[in-house]
Formats: sequence, C-alpha cells, structure tokens
Amino acid sequence: MTENTEDPVADIAWMRRLAEEGADSPMRGASILMSAGLIFGAASIFHWAQITDRVPQAPGITGIGWLVATLLFFVVLMVIINRLKRAGGVMTASNRATNTVWSALGWGIFAMFASMMALGWRVGGQGVELAFGLIPSVIMVFYGIGWAVSAAMYRSRLLWGLAVGSFVAAPLLAALANNPDQYLAYAAALLLLMALPGYLLMRGARR
Repeated sequence: MTENTEDPVADIAWMRRLAEEGADSPMRGASILMSAGLIFGAASIFHWAQITDRVPQAPGITGIGWLVATLLFFVVLMVIINRLKRAGGVMTASNRATNTVWSALGWGIFAMFASMMALGWRVGGQGVELAFGLIPSVIMVFYGIGWAVSAAMYRSRLLWGLAVGSFVAAPLLAALANNPDQYLAYAAALLLLMALPGYLLMRGARR
C-alpha cells in the first residue's frame, strides 16, 4: 500500500498564505504598463492626426507611428526588465502570476497583429480595414483580462474597477470603428486604464 500524504488543512493554510502574501506585496512591473499606455496612447493620437490631415504625410506611411511606437516600446521594455532584475527583491506568487499573464497578453497582441497581416495577404485590403477597426476593442479586452487576474491575485477593488472599465471600453470603441475619433477615444482609454494606473502602482511600490 502507498501512504496517503495529503493534508487538506496544510494545503488550505498554504493557499491562505499565498493570498495574504499577494495582498501585502506591491505589484512589480507597473512601469511597463505605464510605458505601454503612454507610448501607444501617443501613437493613437498621432494616427488620428494623420488620418484627419492635421499633420503632413507621404502616401503609404499612415501607420508609421504604430511601427515607431512598437520599436520604442521594445527598447523601453528591455531597459525596464533589466532594471527590475538588478533591483532584485522577493518574487511573490502574485508577482509571478501577474508577470506571466501580462507577458502572455503582450504575445497575444503580437500574434493578433501577425494574424491581421496574414488576413491582409489572404483577402486583400478591404478585409484588413474591417479587422483593424476592431483592434482597439480586442486590445482592451486583453487588458481587461490582465487587470482581472491582477485584481484576483492582489485582492484589489481598484484593479477590478480597471478590469471592468477595460471591458466596457471595448464595445464603445467598436461603435466608433471607421470613425477617426475612435483613435482619440482609444488614446484616452490607454491613458486612463493603463498609463495612469501604472504610474500610481509604480509610486505605491516605491513606498
């Protein structure tokens, strides 16, 4: 016979310690969220200015702002990751879960854009134009998932509010598809639901 070493009471106590640990520890990597909100929020405003002829542009480079923003974000991301590694500190279960989910969402967004490119190659520009109108909404859904997981791990009502706000923003942005004002609304969502919370969380982690 094999001995049953399971201890439900010990397991429950361990899970409780993890929950308490997550509630008391600051959220790491909030500066990444702040940077993403600022950089892509600015890119969205620049794109709005391009398509409304508020800034001069050459034919065929309407989306150049998004490319520049993506490259800039990757540079900033590497700098922040290296800084966090040098800072050291205890990596709690909540931090690990939060880092994992936001990293996965970032790769998910990258995969979505790759899918858009594949769609454009397959069906042509018209299909891509329709799909691109939904990209801000899909990204806000991704962010809502990230905030929801973070809220559960840190037991934070504020983070739950950000998750709900992101989910509410998704259909509102979809309602503005093919309207230049969609990019202004998207910029506002990025600044209010990513950049500002990231800044506040970053300040809280320093205290």
